[in-house]
Amino acid sequence: MLSDDMFGQSESGKVDSYQPLAARMRPVVLDDFVGQDGIIGRDKLLRRSIEADCLGSIILFGPPGCGKTSLAEVIAGVTNRYFERTSGVTSNVQALRKLIEQAAMRRRVNGTETILFIDEIHRFNKSQQDVLLPHVESGVITLIGATTHNPQIFINTPLTSRSLVFELASLSETDIITILKRALSDERGLAAYKVKADGEALRHLGNICEGDARRALNALERAILSTPADSDGVINFTLPVAEQSIQQRIVVYDKNEDGHYDTISAFIKSVRGSDPHAAVYWLAKMLFAGEDPRFIARRLIILASEDIGNADPRGLTVAVSASRAVEFVGMPEARIVLSQVTTYLATAPKSNAAYLAINNALADVEHGRTLKVPERLKNIKVKAEAKADESGVGDYVYPHDYNSHYVEQEYVPTTTKYYLPSEQGYEDIIKKRMKKMVTS
Repeated sequence: MLSDDMFGQSESGKVDSYQPLAARMRPVVLDDFVGQDGIIGRDKLLRRSIEADCLGSIILFGPPGCGKTSLAEVIAGVTNRYFERTSGVTSNVQALRKLIEQAAMRRRVNGTETILFIDEIHRFNKSQQDVLLPHVESGVITLIGATTHNPQIFINTPLTSRSLVFELASLSETDIITILKRALSDERGLAAYKVKADGEALRHLGNICEGDARRALNALERAILSTPADSDGVINFTLPVAEQSIQQRIVVYDKNEDGHYDTISAFIKSVRGSDPHAAVYWLAKMLFAGEDPRFIARRLIILASEDIGNADPRGLTVAVSASRAVEFVGMPEARIVLSQVTTYLATAPKSNAAYLAINNALADVEHGRTLKVPERLKNIKVKAEAKADESGVGDYVYPHDYNSHYVEQEYVPTTTKYYLPSEQGYEDIIKKRMKKMVTS
């Protein structure tokens, strides 16, 4: 049950032109919603619950501009429930109690259910969140919380356990372009203006806005309203105009094409080549162009094992920790984490011995060199039922019973050496230790 002024519409039904374009272009029905097919596509649970008006409490978690508030307003428009909205920034315990009392009264008097939408719910402290608990559980309110922060960390466990958490993804470049084109042709948007939009300009906004539809629409509106029309009354939305509207120049970096692969290749090779200056430059280019920081973090984890390995075992720990930190803090602060791990790995001693070891062992297995497990190494229950043969004469010897916790015995019936540590960093210590064990 949507209030009269929701979606920027006055009592006469006309769009409020004083609202920003991003607010005017919010979808009204589910079919207008762009993106998030993973949760509101046909036959998805959330969509079915909305259309059947049997929605329970939910928390919408995702980056800015991905459609959390828009989805809440669509739900308000298509359900028969009263829609109340507040914010974690402006509300307090007293205000929450009042809203809940009104919802209880509404249910008691006329049987109307209430949806309470709380934007930025992560800003509520524990006591504010606790106020909601009994009323969410009893169904006096159906909670829709929206947050850019991980609910498992920033929202009380009792509240998340009483709600379904739906994660919204950043909108794709194609999604953003679709939204921009709709804004140019829709009467709620910029249809009153004669705009000629270059595809290159739209792609720039779709790329540089990193999945944030609000940011893209705000930039488009600034561009159209501030660009003078030509002699025919046409506003030309070109790449230079788009760059000015977002205050960022385009970088030659085509995601999923040559620019993407060439740049990540240069980045990895710079780290492998121990050049932190070049590595940080390519990192900066990728981040500026809107590359997913999680993709960069994953590549660094692979590099930490492939190109550094046991020369500095801490490299893998640093890379994995950085990946978790990137997920936790997000951009723009994630750039600092990525710079730290990049410079650490670039300046670490290098070795690909572990990488070569597994490749060589896999090559043997793939080419049919499958070896039988010696009897002494089999599971003790299996060994008790089997008779020793010539390939496994003798019992397993427990290394911890010996000096230095080592005793020589055969673990695989081959003399092939797969792991050949280098003399780089910590691997030099490993190499000397292995040599000592062989000669002892």
